[in-house]
Amino acid sequence: MRLSYLLYFILIFSFGAIIIIGSNGCAQIGSISGGLKDSLPPRLLSADPKLLSTNFTGNKITFTFDEYIDELQDVQANVLVSPYPKVNPEFRSKLKTISVKLKDTLLANTTYSINFGNIIKDVNEGNIFKDFTYVFSTGNFIDSLTVSGKVELAETGKPDSTLIVMLYRNANDSSVQQIKPNYIANVKGDGSFTFTNLPAGNYNIYALKDGDGGKTYNSKTEIFAFNNAAITVSDSSSPVNLFAYAEEKTSKLPATTTAKPKTAAQKKLRYTLAASGAKQDLKDSLTIEFNNPIKNFDSTKIILTDTNYVAVTGVSFLADSNKLKLFTKWAEGFDYRLIIQKDAVTDKTDSTITKTDTLRFKSKKESDYGNVVLRFNNIDFTKHPVLQFVQTDEVKASFALTAKEWRNKLFNPGEYEIRILYDDNNNGLWDPGNYSKKIQPEKVITIPKKISIRENWDNESEINL
Repeated sequence: MRLSYLLYFILIFSFGAIIIIGSNGCAQIGSISGGLKDSLPPRLLSADPKLLSTNFTGNKITFTFDEYIDELQDVQANVLVSPYPKVNPEFRSKLKTISVKLKDTLLANTTYSINFGNIIKDVNEGNIFKDFTYVFSTGNFIDSLTVSGKVELAETGKPDSTLIVMLYRNANDSSVQQIKPNYIANVKGDGSFTFTNLPAGNYNIYALKDGDGGKTYNSKTEIFAFNNAAITVSDSSSPVNLFAYAEEKTSKLPATTTAKPKTAAQKKLRYTLAASGAKQDLKDSLTIEFNNPIKNFDSTKIILTDTNYVAVTGVSFLADSNKLKLFTKWAEGFDYRLIIQKDAVTDKTDSTITKTDTLRFKSKKESDYGNVVLRFNNIDFTKHPVLQFVQTDEVKASFALTAKEWRNKLFNPGEYEIRILYDDNNNGLWDPGNYSKKIQPEKVITIPKKISIRENWDNESEINL
């Protein structure tokens, strides 16, 4: 082998490059592909002061890792310091180190922990060193007690990992509304939480969706949970279950747009029929929706007939804002005509419909529905259970349960989530809690598996609670 070729091979292995010799004798440099991808998170080599240090008196902590660390992102939202500081520490990453500068006065004889969440990752692949927690004590020993539990949204029975759980030592009922907590824990995806390195004692415990970052419960629209009594942290602490609710719904403000004057066409009273293009539900009213709020209507000038224009008896009406609802016992698979005379309805501007109109629609058949049979095991009828059918977080139908078997032969087909509401006050609705009156919210159980209801089909399921 010629000496020049030998040098090329030396360059390949020395610099991680490959030299390709073309047919024309020219050389091109390319990179070597392949090899194992780095999938390991950074590894902690040392901490100064060391982990689980006691009699801590300094204000700076340095961590050294085995690879370069990426810039720390959104530190205050991801790092939890316990006990919760009045002044947040300063966090910095440089090359293979992370430094923490404590700016708060440390309490005597207290165990502290710093949980870094998911912000420590290597600079190349972004591999995360998950939930690294540094613990130290200003006293002679490390507190080691724990308390854990679970948080559920009371209205749905589901978890919410955006909540935080807060502990207050030797506090009163108003502390959660006025001051920040002593300890904070994040809620995991399954709703669970854990506090570690706690001293023994009595604590008030709460959960909060902290929208404004203030770490206090200061709005009835915030999702919040409380325990009825203080908990005792000891060697045998029991798990705590919290049920979160918003006492008041957040009101959606209308978009601030400059109102344009209505045109002549827009001022005219118009309407649409909900059954237009679809079959009328045998179990529901017929809804006529107008473009303006209804001032008054004359029911004698709105006539429901068959195809021979013979009036249907047993018809009633109800006006609601800009909607007019027609109630009757619908015949199965029947062709209807609805005659609306031009002066039947008047809106707030005293406008009427421009001409008499006849609308045609058809009602559903029983074969358009599914027959549903649900059998419940371990259901507590003393809690007034209500069966809820839910689609996209909206309760589409609800029924009070009085027996272990429930039937409905006219149910609209579709895929539904099943919930059981334990309706404490027996009003048929879910009611939130009230912290000032120490009233817990009503509880809902969500069945993990959805049910699919097919039309013209017997849909039977057994549900274990």
